[in-house]
Amino acid sequence: MKAAAVKAAMHAGSPETATPAATTEAVVERCVSTALERWEPEILGLSHAIHADPELSGQEFRAAKRVSRLLRSAGFSFDGPQPVLPASFSAGFGTGELVVALCVEYDALPTIGHACGHNVNAACAVGAALALTYVADELGITVKVLGTPAEETSGGKVDLIGEGFFEDVSLAMMAHAGAEDVIGGSSLAMGMWDVLYEGRPAHAAAAPSEGINALDALVIAQTAIALARQQLPPGSVVSLIVTEGGSAVNVIPERARASVEMRSPSLKNLRTIEDRVRRCLEAGALASGSTLKVTPTGNAYAELRQDRYLSEAYREAMSARGRAVAFNEEPVASTDMGNVSQLVPSIHRLIGYDVHGAAHHTAEFAAHGSSASADRAVLDGAFGLALAASAAANDPRQRERLLRRTN
Repeated sequence: MKAAAVKAAMHAGSPETATPAATTEAVVERCVSTALERWEPEILGLSHAIHADPELSGQEFRAAKRVSRLLRSAGFSFDGPQPVLPASFSAGFGTGELVVALCVEYDALPTIGHACGHNVNAACAVGAALALTYVADELGITVKVLGTPAEETSGGKVDLIGEGFFEDVSLAMMAHAGAEDVIGGSSLAMGMWDVLYEGRPAHAAAAPSEGINALDALVIAQTAIALARQQLPPGSVVSLIVTEGGSAVNVIPERARASVEMRSPSLKNLRTIEDRVRRCLEAGALASGSTLKVTPTGNAYAELRQDRYLSEAYREAMSARGRAVAFNEEPVASTDMGNVSQLVPSIHRLIGYDVHGAAHHTAEFAAHGSSASADRAVLDGAFGLALAASAAANDPRQRERLLRRTN
């Protein structure tokens, strides 16, 4: 049911007592359902293919190619500048002034595959985009699909922000795989560092005083960080692993390396944590005589802001699919969608399916990503996103609010 059919449906057989807005909403819902029925084999095939062929962050070339091929078959254009980041892309459909961005994640985790369900995320976003093509002309929207790699590591969405791919966007959307349906949740701001201490090697028995022990620096830093946790802002999390600690037991370690991850309920508090952790790291260097090098790994993630109107519109749409969506504003994990939401009205919903009690980032969770329950979540999530975008586009007050950002 493309634009011409939408117009015909809006004028044929509508109850005289129905308001135009109600009629439009009913027709839009019918068109979205029709679109998802038409594209269901391709949408679910995409989810299964990505699930069966996991690719690590920044290397999702086959997933990006699969998504792009499906979008091209539906009439999306890839004209104009494309993102520099490997495994990313920008595709568009329609010419409306209200630009709806669907963010497509598709990276997996080392050794355990799609243990965060990003194949479901990707298929939900693509399904919503395909559904919106059926009403794009009538609603005056442009559907923009952005391939956003490396959510699990460096944060591809932040790179796309820097390249200007969200400058024309009026609202941004995605759904995330989970064990239950949830709206309203925030996320933790996050920063990651690679830490390198360098000292001087020496024989551990014959001439230990000639050495500068880089591992000592790291031990001191770990201890200082552990003691500092009590004074960090509430909700703060600091994690550290040693990735290099010496080469032989009888050699004073000349190099020690660690990965540090810091999380907080807000980007403002994250900066406070970073300052404290850096001073702990510097203490290790000072006490041991080692040199210190701190290198950020990837982009810092901001906390997630959920748009209230879009969230409620999504919840209402999901009720039509027989889903009860819970509200929970507690922060959950971290995502580069947080950075998008600081700039653009956004939603990042949890779409639930049966994972038999498994937790995210486990092989058990990954095992359920192509189940019948996950397939239903893909289609329902796509429906909810498409209906929420349509409701905003069709509401004069919300449309004006969203256009205000790009005008």
